[in-house]
Amino acid sequence: MIRPIEAADRAAWTELWKAYLAFYDTVLPDEVYASTWSRLLDPDEPTWGALALQDGMPVGLVHWLYHRTNWSISDSCYLQDLFVAPAGRGQGHGRALIEHVAADATAKGCSRVYWTTHRTNHTAMQLYDRLASESGFLQYRMTLPLT
Repeated sequence: MIRPIEAADRAAWTELWKAYLAFYDTVLPDEVYASTWSRLLDPDEPTWGALALQDGMPVGLVHWLYHRTNWSISDSCYLQDLFVAPAGRGQGHGRALIEHVAADATAKGCSRVYWTTHRTNHTAMQLYDRLASESGFLQYRMTLPLT
């Protein structure tokens, strides 16, 4: 079962979010966790979140956001974060989370859903290759100083 994140999910979301970030060898400052959580619950923010439940317990999360693009009249949906805890893997939760985002994006009139993953994430890429086409583009990042 997939459902939107609710205010009562803070502890479960934090555990899943930290596990996801640990997979990518990342730790964020506490203020980023607080800000992200606040944004996910604010209906005026363009970012959303949902949880995958197994036996009533959260085992996966997904975050996505909507944005304009110069390549289409319709908005695009960026599936930013997707994670399923080891106890929930291989049971369709990842697919269900992606399909949840795709359904929401379709309902909001988006022309596409896209995401990135690390080139070493071979297990997840097996699922992604069944659901979408790999674009061939590489992502580059330039970290900017905060002013």
